[in-house]
Amino acid sequence: MAKSARERLGVLLGGAKATEFSARLDAPADGVRLEVAGVGPVRLPLRAPQVKKLIAVARPALFGRGEATLSDSSVRDTWQIPPDQVTLGGPAWPTLLDGALEYFRDELGFPASARLRAEPHALLVYGKGQFFLPHQDSEKDDAMVGTLVLSLPSAHTGGELVIGHAGQSRTYRASRTELGLVAFYADCPHKVTPVRTGYRVTLTLNLLAERAAPEQESGPLDDLAHCLEQHFDTPARPRYGGPYSDPPRRLVYLLDHEYTQRGLGWGRLKGADAERAALLRAAAAQAGCETVLALAEVKETWDATPAGYDPWDDYGYDEEEDGEEEGEEAAAVDGAGADEDYELGELIDDEITLGWWTGPDGADGEEISLYVRDYESCASTPSTDLKPYDSQYEGYMGNYGNTLDRWYRRAAVVVWPRERAFAARGEAGSRWALEELQARITTGDRDGARAAAESLAPFWKGSGVQPGQLGSALRVAEGLRAPGTAAMLLEPFRIDALTPEHADDLAAVAKRYGVPWLGQVTEGWFGARNRFEEHRYDWTERLPQLCAALCSARSPAVAQLLLTGAWTQVDGELRLWAATGPAEIRRARLDRLSLPLLRILEAADAQLRGRIMAALRSCQDTVLECLLPMLRHAAREQTEGELRSAGLGAVARECGDRLGALARRAPRAADDWSVAWTGCGCELCGGLGEFLGSRSRRTLEWPLAKDGRRHVHSRIDTAELPVSHVTRRQGRPYTLVLTKTEELFTRERATRRQAGADLAWLASTWDLSGEAGVDTRL
Repeated sequence: MAKSARERLGVLLGGAKATEFSARLDAPADGVRLEVAGVGPVRLPLRAPQVKKLIAVARPALFGRGEATLSDSSVRDTWQIPPDQVTLGGPAWPTLLDGALEYFRDELGFPASARLRAEPHALLVYGKGQFFLPHQDSEKDDAMVGTLVLSLPSAHTGGELVIGHAGQSRTYRASRTELGLVAFYADCPHKVTPVRTGYRVTLTLNLLAERAAPEQESGPLDDLAHCLEQHFDTPARPRYGGPYSDPPRRLVYLLDHEYTQRGLGWGRLKGADAERAALLRAAAAQAGCETVLALAEVKETWDATPAGYDPWDDYGYDEEEDGEEEGEEAAAVDGAGADEDYELGELIDDEITLGWWTGPDGADGEEISLYVRDYESCASTPSTDLKPYDSQYEGYMGNYGNTLDRWYRRAAVVVWPRERAFAARGEAGSRWALEELQARITTGDRDGARAAAESLAPFWKGSGVQPGQLGSALRVAEGLRAPGTAAMLLEPFRIDALTPEHADDLAAVAKRYGVPWLGQVTEGWFGARNRFEEHRYDWTERLPQLCAALCSARSPAVAQLLLTGAWTQVDGELRLWAATGPAEIRRARLDRLSLPLLRILEAADAQLRGRIMAALRSCQDTVLECLLPMLRHAAREQTEGELRSAGLGAVARECGDRLGALARRAPRAADDWSVAWTGCGCELCGGLGEFLGSRSRRTLEWPLAKDGRRHVHSRIDTAELPVSHVTRRQGRPYTLVLTKTEELFTRERATRRQAGADLAWLASTWDLSGEAGVDTRL
């Protein structure tokens, strides 16, 4: 099959000059002077007595893991002296360092116009048995691109510096008599092997690259530009078939190295990345395209088996082996071994997501969220040639498994036609897109802003718009003066993005397009949400302040709109959970609704409070599991005047009526075994209901097939009925034995006691004595 334009582009760029990921330079130690505070001048080559003096002023070295700085001798065991206590000089050192930096610039593939400089980081001393496990240096400065290790001459064995990248490895051993300088990229994993004899002493320096003007590259520019033109003019076809779609909106070319947000820039690209990116950037300009740099997350799923795995074992061909060996093999197969312990088969799937990109000039980066389709990406180096930062194996599970997931972090050059630039950036939910629309509106180009905004319509709803961009989106929506386009622009947001700071902008769009229009928009913001979402109602904490700000902005109708939407959402869940078992889940869910309900009541007007009270009165007594926690929250937070202004006295009286009725309920007669319950309406639930409703019958022996027993079990357990159920496995069908338990009586006694206690607390807080229907006497 003929290669696509993007595949040909990857091949063309793969012809860029190969460079090294690490390089070494040896130099004489004559003319180089080392001095350490607390020790004085240090003579080279090093001898053991001098090294022991260095150790005396050193401290155990730390290492970084994520944002933390840790000390663990099982990971890093070495001595460290900070750079402010170390002076490296002498007549030969400046010339030696300048020449070494130029040498490493060329060997590591930086542009000739780039200027490297080195900043001391630490003097490290490794004694016998000391080491540093595989790790990756953090980029301590925006301009940091690598690490320079200066090994001081000393007699020792072991302590090799081992550096890896893209499946390759380099091992460097220090000299007894000369200085050894090794430079490598910061994203290269490396380690120091244990020292066997003597001492290994090194000075580590951070390699920094000054921004270099992009070089005018020569190369296959015409061919690359033609590939780009063809890529953006040819209808796209998904990898797994299906109809052709519109031509791709972008091309994502994956680079080889890993970068941080701070370290990503056109002048700081490493090795072959620098030359390939410069070529692609020049070709893009020739083809009328724009380019940006991005950070990509790559996930690949491979068909894989453990090394040495015998597929015939799955079919029992080694039956003579005992079960213990099979168990051991299964543990090895299902365990999380090293990535190299598996043999890859076919690539099952891959995903690329962009999470950050720069502006075209390499500056002003921003977080994004953009899924890259398979027909939009290419690379010169496949990810399998690189080292994943994480991997996970799934063993064979009967109808799936034997797969290895690998994750990589790679930089990328993203290209799009200049005339499609706005839509290409906007699809990522880009802050830039909203800022550009606002700029056009501000300069009077409202028609241009509308046309640009309309180009976002095919994908804007599913874009990765960030909640913090709501204010910008509201201002742009108002400025467009186009109700349909404005509604489309606001569609991706959720109600929990709202804060009091948005009040003026909400009032402005409501004034421009009308409150009914805003009602349709906010209906989508409330939307269908997962009832189990942990922070679903966090936004209601800001609801009273938001409504107050809207009233100050002369938009009480908008405040009422939000309150009605919030109450509709809470009301639906309140009715659901109040009628749901088991009790443990019900209580937790109703308790979680208590604070949102309190905030709604605090901000509601008298009319809405009346609707809320009517709804609460129609609920079952289980609604107390929401209302009482709400009243306790309010009593802790508010003054007596605030309690009255929120209308909570009516809620307290409703709770008092219910609790009074529960507390005064006559104890059950000792011979009354009836249980009130309503099932699903099926014949089995009818039989169960008849047994439960009987005052005298405690036991039911019920011959039932398996499905019938399962249904009755589920009804009893879901409703938490005081009934035990045991299957007597004799005869056909088996007999389900149901027995009403003493819990029927103990539960009612506990309910009366708790109602009395809650009623006493209510009376002490709201002074309910004398209210109609409420008797606080127990």
